Amino acid sequence: MLRLIPALFLFPIPQVLAEPTYRLFVTNEAGDSVTVVDSRTGEVETTVDVGDRPRGIGFSPGRERVYVALGEENAIGVINTATLEIERKVPAGSDPEAFAVHPNGTIYLSNEDDGVATALDPESGEILAEIKVGLEPEGVGISPDGEQVLVTSESSNMVHVISVADNKLVANILVGARPREVAFSPDGRFFWVTSEVAGHVSKVDRSTNRIVAVNRRLRREINPRVKPKGIVLSPDGTRLYVSLGRGNAIAVMDPETLELQGSVPVGVRVWGLALSRDGSRLYAANGPDATVSVVDTASLKEIATIPTGEMPWGVVLDD
Repeated sequence: MLRLIPALFLFPIPQVLAEPTYRLFVTNEAGDSVTVVDSRTGEVETTVDVGDRPRGIGFSPGRERVYVALGEENAIGVINTATLEIERKVPAGSDPEAFAVHPNGTIYLSNEDDGVATALDPESGEILAEIKVGLEPEGVGISPDGEQVLVTSESSNMVHVISVADNKLVANILVGARPREVAFSPDGRFFWVTSEVAGHVSKVDRSTNRIVAVNRRLRREINPRVKPKGIVLSPDGTRLYVSLGRGNAIAVMDPETLELQGSVPVGVRVWGLALSRDGSRLYAANGPDATVSVVDTASLKEIATIPTGEMPWGVVLDD
């Protein structure tokens, strides 16, 4: 299922970022809300009621809006970052779970029930394209050059590569069981993908779409409950941080070799991750604990926990 749009859609539109608010936004999947935290003090500013089953979360290119995937409402909720109120809800297909925002403002999202990736214009509400992918699409990532979208399919065990110019599926990459999230190198040459059921983290060369490294040892190196989910790269490119789900820890890995450099014990079923712009603080959502862990990346220690709503899922930081 594919609807084409003009090729000019590829090119990013320059955006002027507002002054950072240093706010942390956390989706609470079972609480139907977003917790807003001042990251400088760790104090909760407010809780925004957004709708049924919020999971994926991300900023508009200028950071004047926060988008929230509302799975049970088949919509993207839009929060105004100035007023901290929900402005509107944009229909987004069946069961949107995760998404990424292209620099031109288009939201690429996964519709888990329908097995499609959707390109959505959040301003007009127009669905620009629907691209058939594998079973239970989950994670979404956009390459640094804006030319490709990657979508993971949990039950097909694949990463799907979509060309932004024409919204066509151009490659399928088989990875470990139940892939969840992807992260790119700054130059876009490589990406990394977490595989929850397999317990793997894989590194893929984008020029060939081939896996060039895999760490299959995390369950032996950390604990047998490890289920990799979230993944972020440090600003200097020297560390990968991977949330380990029911492993209740964050793995610290060498991006080149995927060797384990260390691990940080955090809360129960650690999920979404966000990293400060300077790389000094890592924030991790702990679902059943209803907290976000604050990790000092210099010492690799949890230094604080912040209360959230019920079952925190995703985290983004405006800094």
